[in-house]
Amino acid sequence: MALECKVFRDVSTFETRGGLPYRVGITSETAGSTGISMHEVTIPPGGRARAHRHGGHESVLYVVSGEAEMWWGERLENCMKVGPGDLIYVPPGCPHVSVNRSATAAIVGVVARTEPTADETVVLMPELDSLVP
Repeated sequence: MALECKVFRDVSTFETRGGLPYRVGITSETAGSTGISMHEVTIPPGGRARAHRHGGHESVLYVVSGEAEMWWGERLENCMKVGPGDLIYVPPGCPHVSVNRSATAAIVGVVARTEPTADETVVLMPELDSLVP
């Protein structure tokens, strides 16, 4: 198979199991990647993800615009505020939730995982959703 670099523009959007809209990006399905995926995520004003974890895969997020709260830990007991230019590392299996407290501004970020599919290893944790105010 010949090596081929690819660029993706004007791609569609889908809602992840975590409840957030992703712009389709680099996956095994779109690019033939075997160990990584990358997407653009938007958290609308007042929006939030569902409590979830990624089984066995590391995640890295880069905040392009907006400010969010990121809750994480076995009982979502930790909270950090993140904003433009921040890079966030989420270890494999770590429960987390991102929340946009703004009533007017969306949060835009780029997420990459060591999972070549778009959303396959997301494990929802509804028992934790009520722990984040």
